[in-house]
Amino acid sequence: MHPILISILLLVCSNIFMTFAWYAHLKELNNKLWIIAALTSWGIALVEYMFQVPANRIGYTVLSVGQLKIIQEVITLTVFIPFSVMYLKEPLKLDYLWAGLCLVGAVFFMFKGKFT
Repeated sequence: MHPILISILLLVCSNIFMTFAWYAHLKELNNKLWIIAALTSWGIALVEYMFQVPANRIGYTVLSVGQLKIIQEVITLTVFIPFSVMYLKEPLKLDYLWAGLCLVGAVFFMFKGKFT
């Protein structure tokens, strides 16, 4: 399997855990002390790092750090939107579309040299 594809798949897994670590406590632990939420989030984040570190190490064999970061941001928004709408029951906003279009532009500028 190509290193970019492996990196992307690992980053998707990483972002799923990261999104839960950062935001699920707002729904599930909102009546608990903040320290409980923080410790729970740290536990989830540990799993996230088990995907994120190898994803970046593998990706860095064929991509620049900037390219990895832009891929990460695109994946983050791709994971966050369904999470916020389906899990947190937040309304779907047009702002997500505008942010996504900005990221498409970022992807273009980060990768334009690879295609010319």
